[in-house]
Amino acid sequence: MLVNRYQTVYLSLVSTDLPVWDVIEAKASLYQKDRERFHLLLERQNLPCSVSNNNNFEQELFWLEISPHRVMMSVQNNKRLNYRHFWQRGIYGVSRYCLNSHPDRPSQSLRLRNFTRYLKVENDPLPKNVRIEYEMWSRQVHLGSYVFNLDLQA
Repeated sequence: MLVNRYQTVYLSLVSTDLPVWDVIEAKASLYQKDRERFHLLLERQNLPCSVSNNNNFEQELFWLEISPHRVMMSVQNNKRLNYRHFWQRGIYGVSRYCLNSHPDRPSQSLRLRNFTRYLKVENDPLPKNVRIEYEMWSRQVHLGSYVFNLDLQA
């Protein structure tokens, strides 16, 4: 498995119909699974707001599984919020959120659907850009249209 460590990445999430806009610059490790499949791994310490209220670092992993036809994004945190998004062009994917506000109580989960209108992965031969345009839905309620963009710098 090829590893290209300390890759600088820029993640942006923009809503086309809501006041949502965020850009993150971070360091990441890129793992090549096979010719067209990659895993991109970031640790929460590399992302903004990584310090908890008691000034201890929380172990939180953020990763993307990237292929030309689908992208999965996962965040795992032992304490508060875990989520997973699945995008594949032309289908309804699932976005799952697991909330745990109190460690001594059972976690609550929320499941949303997303419809991927556009998904493009640029490889040369490693990924350079991932762009996903999608809509979020809760049953019949439209929760907005979004553009997720990931730029990887060598």
